[in-house]
Amino acid sequence: MAETGGDMAQFASAHHLASWIGVCPGQNESAGVGKSGRARPGNASLKRLLGIAAMVALKNKDSYLGVFFRRLASRRGGKRALVAVMHKLTIAIRHVLHDHTPYRELGPDHFTRRDPERAMHRMTKEANSLGLTVRFEPIAVL
Repeated sequence: MAETGGDMAQFASAHHLASWIGVCPGQNESAGVGKSGRARPGNASLKRLLGIAAMVALKNKDSYLGVFFRRLASRRGGKRALVAVMHKLTIAIRHVLHDHTPYRELGPDHFTRRDPERAMHRMTKEANSLGLTVRFEPIAVL
């Protein structure tokens, strides 16, 4: 609040706030060659506080941010995943302050609920790699 003044109207969108803080890595590509995706230097003190908040959010393994971090860290690495969590936190904070709405936790099963076919494919692939066969049947609801 001290760094931004608490007035989110000065930022056109949540992504403008993330850019001002410096937690939005670039995505530059030319002729199929990926260029630097480093995050820009932004507000250092706010970035530091966001990093602490992101690390605290990761400690809870049964939260959306904790699951998001682990999914991304397995592919991209821990530091990049931490910046991605900081970016998600920035967007959530902006929406809470701008729209005056409470934070809504999506839950650890958000990705499974969002795309159940993908989750079933992943489970089948994992079982096949272990030499097992999996069969999915719907549960009869009374």
